[in-house]
Amino acid sequence: MTSPQTIARTAARFPWPQRLAAGAVTLVAGRLATLPPARLRAVLQVLRRGARPADHATALRCRTLVTAVSLKAAGPQGCLRRSVATVLVARLAGQWPEWCAGVRVSPPFAAHAWVRAEGRDVGEPHPEGYYRAMVSVPAVR
Repeated sequence: MTSPQTIARTAARFPWPQRLAAGAVTLVAGRLATLPPARLRAVLQVLRRGARPADHATALRCRTLVTAVSLKAAGPQGCLRRSVATVLVARLAGQWPEWCAGVRVSPPFAAHAWVRAEGRDVGEPHPEGYYRAMVSVPAVR
């Protein structure tokens, strides 16, 4: 797990207005993460309207910013908050990476939420295909 000192150094690389916006968005993402899956998907589908597909570099920068401002999102149990916050921060920039929620394909069972851009997982430590998306909210072209 990333130490608070490392997170603070990473956060310092971003201008304070971006950190402030990401912190607020991460709080909103925490509330959205409590919604039932169908409702969360519906909300994200509305929020993606008008956004262009995110490139991988932008999505990774948004994810890095989110994990730099929120210990809950950076933690091992923070995947849902982290993924929702990442797409919302990208949306502030007019872009939308694909939001995914799914399960591990090999035992033991595990649920996970993540972000994809340009057909690749963004910032995930596991290999591609380790989780199978059951629900996704891709960008609309």
